[in-house]
Amino acid sequence: MAGNPTNDPSAPESSNGGALSPGDPSDDLRARARTSLLAFAAIAALVAFDLLDDAHAGIELHHVLVEGVVLGLAAAGIALLWRAVERARFEASALRGEVASWRAEATRFRDESRALVEGLGIAIERQFERWSLTGAEREVALLLVKGLSLAEVARARATSERTVRQQAQSVYRKAGVAGRAELS
Repeated sequence: MAGNPTNDPSAPESSNGGALSPGDPSDDLRARARTSLLAFAAIAALVAFDLLDDAHAGIELHHVLVEGVVLGLAAAGIALLWRAVERARFEASALRGEVASWRAEATRFRDESRALVEGLGIAIERQFERWSLTGAEREVALLLVKGLSLAEVARARATSERTVRQQAQSVYRKAGVAGRAELS
């Protein structure tokens, strides 16, 4: 029970060793498990006290046997529920470890992707410089590489489609390519 410093089965665990937040969905499940354990324990205690009282009073054997069976069933219920709670705690701890691992992997991927995208942006800008594209041509070229149509580029730049078409032709000529596919 590494994540639970009190070793109290009803105390919630978290990956940081403290209590889970109050809005945790498992809080309701823990409360129900705690209530069930208390109910089984109360039944077992009441039956045990009744058995002791009956044994001193000399009650019939079959009555004592029935109460003994009830006591045994209550004890079995406690044991089974305790085992289920411990298994659920172990599985939850393993899942928290997996989630932490996935989050770390996602962070690494995001950082690597960000670096690659930044590098790609720099490479594109350098290529545009080599081709001596004007500011407008750079914008048009970048939007075309992103996959926008000439009409969409015109709307994005608040200019006519004819102007965008002329700028695209100028980009293709300066780049030495035949069209958008080669530009990309």
